Amino acid sequence: MLPAIAPVDPLSAEFDHELARAGQAFASADVSAIYCVHGTFVGNDAFGLLTELSRFAPKLSQRCSQLGKRVIDFVARDAGNYTREFTQLLQDRLQRGAGRTIPARLFNWSSQNNHIARADGAIRLLAELAELAEQDDSGQASRVQLWSHSHGGNVLALLSQLLGADRDTQAEFFAAAKPFYRACLRQRVDMPDWQRVQELLEDADHPVHNLQLDMVTFGTPIRYGWNSDGYANLLHFIHHRPPPHGEAHQAPIPLSPWRACKAVDGDYVQQIGISGTNFIPLPIAVRTLLADWRLDAWLEADVAHENIIARLRHGTRVPDEGTTLLVDYAKIDPWLHRHIAGHGLYTKARWLPFHCQEIAQRFYGAQWEATSSDD
Repeated sequence: MLPAIAPVDPLSAEFDHELARAGQAFASADVSAIYCVHGTFVGNDAFGLLTELSRFAPKLSQRCSQLGKRVIDFVARDAGNYTREFTQLLQDRLQRGAGRTIPARLFNWSSQNNHIARADGAIRLLAELAELAEQDDSGQASRVQLWSHSHGGNVLALLSQLLGADRDTQAEFFAAAKPFYRACLRQRVDMPDWQRVQELLEDADHPVHNLQLDMVTFGTPIRYGWNSDGYANLLHFIHHRPPPHGEAHQAPIPLSPWRACKAVDGDYVQQIGISGTNFIPLPIAVRTLLADWRLDAWLEADVAHENIIARLRHGTRVPDEGTTLLVDYAKIDPWLHRHIAGHGLYTKARWLPFHCQEIAQRFYGAQWEATSSDD
């Protein structure tokens, strides 16, 4: 648990200095790229229509997805949403200390609130990382940071499972999701990234297996487990203030709508986005619906059969793996649509110095200490 922290003005000299220090530490640790993965409902296909369209008209679906994401970015801006302005600012300020460009890239997935959408996001991200690994001719293991907001963190959790699992477990995953990416009658693959990823996971010599993935989550609800063989470092940021009653590290129980509107106790969306809060895919998307049902039975086979109210009463904030920072973000926007019940603040630029400092210190301690001596 960390004490209250104050934001830093992105136009200030302090902002530039702190990000330059982090950039120096990232460069010394050989970070080659940073990917920012958004959460639920701010992607390019929150209702799944374009996913189904992509089976028949992939180019039209892609154009519609790009247009839809621009509309979402215009409406949501930086409230719980990674923007081009955010990644450009991060890249520019890190470069001042790194002495080279550390590309900061956006990764978009559909953002539907169900298992198959998050699994598809993990597959597509792994395919993109495979392309990055194939372009690296240094012969050394590249280090990549993956930042994720909300259920984007559960996309990363599934990615870690895919990379770290044994062959049998990987085969079970693809078998459960098979109706989504392979037509039942003609057995034609209409989601080609799935077949490509399945093949590269079976190829032990593919360079994607050499990537050192440093994963960071912001406000990610606890849904899936993590496989430590699928990542190098893991860090969680969660907006939290000790509740009036109960353990200091637990989320508030019971929920108070008024306190949630003011984000009095921290991130309420992180608290409630647990097992039992999925939305079913479009009923007309029969293959997607079937794959989601099969993944639910496979991914959550060991989840206790409690109703959602019973699960919420646990008040669990902290995942089993990685380091979790329970942070009191002291000054947040007063309006609900700007902080989204304490969930939308992580993606605002004014917290970048704090986030980058913590990442550098906890992932690359020696390199971070070296920047202090340089000062």
